[in-house]
Amino acid sequence: MKTTANLLDPSIVTSTLPPPDRSEPQQSTPELDTPLQRLCQNTMSGEEVIALLQKFWMLPQLQRELILDAELAAIDCTQEEIFGAYKAFYHKYQINSDDDRAVWLERNNCSLAQFEHSVLRTLKLDRFKQLAFNNKVDSYFLQRKSQLDRAVYSLLRVKDPHLAQELFFRIQDGEATFSDLVKQYSGGQEAQSGGMVGPHELSVPHPVLAQKIATLKPGQLAPPLQVADWFVLVRLEKYLPAQLDKTLRARLIDELYEQWIQSKLAQISVKS
Repeated sequence: MKTTANLLDPSIVTSTLPPPDRSEPQQSTPELDTPLQRLCQNTMSGEEVIALLQKFWMLPQLQRELILDAELAAIDCTQEEIFGAYKAFYHKYQINSDDDRAVWLERNNCSLAQFEHSVLRTLKLDRFKQLAFNNKVDSYFLQRKSQLDRAVYSLLRVKDPHLAQELFFRIQDGEATFSDLVKQYSGGQEAQSGGMVGPHELSVPHPVLAQKIATLKPGQLAPPLQVADWFVLVRLEKYLPAQLDKTLRARLIDELYEQWIQSKLAQISVKS
């Protein structure tokens, strides 16, 4: 008869290591010279820093900051503007005393010099955006307006084109309400809201759907429209043309600034 070896029998132990219950304390190894340590001790070479920035996809961020630095060097701010920038910052973060500021600096691991540089840089960046792009906003707004206009619309989508056609006629003939048919048949999230969607900018829906919405009048129901794998019924409820107010102007200036800096980064990429 085959027997199972007794695992506690010392005669079958062939390992030269001590038994688990007699383990010896491990000797501590000397601390290694890591990239993090060299970075913190300011002993890392420039080549190694660049290699790490490339490795972690952080080099483009450094490049855009350097591009911006070159532009901001020529921007001058008055003492009144600088005072206003500090005042706005203090108000935003509820800093009311030197002690409050010291707490904020410690919490954000920021020196006073870094803090002052950041406030001034933000002020100069705002000034640069205004000088460089404010006079381009009106024409850019006209280019973007068709995407910035907003709409409220009712939406119903199904997979079956014949069902979509049937539901279209039932709504058109007044046999059922749009919202009732949405709750019963629609396969999208709009079923939870009775089909009502928006207000959304026309850059949000699928381009085919957005193009159709832009052609409708309030209250008008469009025939079934194929959008990807769906057959869609859409009725325009309200059309809200975009207005170039202060908020939208600031947003478009930011868009123009981002386009500008991306073009600068592309030029660097081509040269390298």
